[in-house]
Order: sequence, then C-alpha cells, then structure tokens
Amino acid sequence: MKRRPNYLAGLGSLVWLFLIGLPLYVMLAATLQSRSDYAANGPLAFPKHLTLDNYTQDFSNGFGHFFLNTVLVTLAVVVIVLLVVPPLSYSIVRSRGRITTGVFRLFLLGLAIPAQAVIVPMFYVISKAGLYDNLIGVILPTAAFSLPVCALVLTGVMRDITSDLYEAMAMDGASPSRVFFQLVLPLSKGGLSTIVVFSALQAWNGFLFPLVLTQSDSSKVITLGLFNFQTEHGIDIPGLLAAVVLSMLPIFIVYLFARRALVQGLMGVGGK
Repeated sequence: MKRRPNYLAGLGSLVWLFLIGLPLYVMLAATLQSRSDYAANGPLAFPKHLTLDNYTQDFSNGFGHFFLNTVLVTLAVVVIVLLVVPPLSYSIVRSRGRITTGVFRLFLLGLAIPAQAVIVPMFYVISKAGLYDNLIGVILPTAAFSLPVCALVLTGVMRDITSDLYEAMAMDGASPSRVFFQLVLPLSKGGLSTIVVFSALQAWNGFLFPLVLTQSDSSKVITLGLFNFQTEHGIDIPGLLAAVVLSMLPIFIVYLFARRALVQGLMGVGGK
C-alpha cells in the first residue's frame, strides 16, 4: 500500500525543532558578541562582530579553577560509585541471605529521602568531621545520594544474566572473583555506562551540597561560580551564557559516546 505523507507529524516536528532550537540559538549567539552589542541588538539578533572574549574572560575571572574543582568532584564521585556499586549489585543478585537483602532494601530507602531533608544534619556531620569548605565534604554526600539509583540500575542489569552462564563458569572451576570480572562486568557494560553518566551528572550539576558545605572561592564549583557574573550593575548575560556553554560541553561529550549503552542500561532496570 502506498503511504501517505503525515503532514501533521511533520508540522509537529517543526514546532518541536523551533522550540528546542531557539533557546540554543539565543544562548550561542549571545556568547559570540560583546555585552554592549547584546544590549543594543537584543537576544534574537545575529552577532555582527563575532568575538570569543566572553570565553577568555570567563577563564580570567576564575572559571578555570571552578571548572577544575568540578572535574575533581565528578571524577571522585564516579570512582566511588564504581568501587561500591558493582560488587554490591553482584552480591545482591547472587546472594539470597537476609543481610544482603536488608542492605539492598536500605539502599532503596535512600530513594525516598531527598537531600533537602537531611541537609542540616549533613552540615553538622561534615563540620564535626572537619570537612567543611573542603571538596571532600562535597564528594562524600554526593556519592552517597547517587548510590541508591546506581545500585537499582546495575542490579536490574545483572539480573538479566542467565544462570546458565554462571553454571558454565562454575563447571570450569572459576572462583566468584573470576566470575565477577570475566563474566558479570563485561555483560554489564550498559549498566556501568548508565551509572557512570548518572553519577557524573549528579556531581557536575550539584548545587545544594556545594552551596551549604563550602564557602571560599577555592572550593567553589561551576554551579556556584555562575553567581560571579551577577554584579551591582546587573548581570553579564553573554559572559554567563558562555560559562553555561563551557559547563555543558563535558557532559554533552560523555553522553555522545555513552548514549547507546545508557539507553540499554536504562531498559534493563526492571530486570527479570
């Protein structure tokens, strides 16, 4: 049968493309013109004189230090998640003991506790531990609040591994550690990519913990550094949007390389 063109779907796609593309155009166009040109021409005007001064000024105003702090926090959170979640998920899937089940339920309980509800006791604990205004004081709670979702995702992925593969490895005389490294981890690449991207996003876009648990400029991250573009004379919108673009690039690049594995990992959350 001859297919008829779906004009309504095409129109809807064009509307969606316009709604998504217009904010991106406004943001990128503002970063390529000076503050005076932006104020004179408006946000929708195409830049007449292209310039990269907004990006260079961001780094001269300390954005590079905030960027480095964010990278350190993100890498540390991802490392903690990768060290804790895969062995935990493997134990949950392969063990039927009450202790393991209780630990898993405790992790799931963390899904129901928002960070805002525990920020005051968290501030007290971090202060008493001597970690206030320190990146470690931001890394630990960020990683802790990333663990429940990551454990849930990876446990669902590992449950999709059939018992026949475990039995085949056992017949070959493989130890539990060998099964974990040679069977479970290679077949859980989608879930591992998912928890890496999720924990990286949580750390990179984190605002509440850095706001409450840090104070000095030396411990600021990107989300707090954006406040530096607000002055007594207003907001440097081109400089602010240039900083936003720079803060988006690392996560966008990670998503481009891990998007297929990310979708596969999310599809396996339910498990069997």
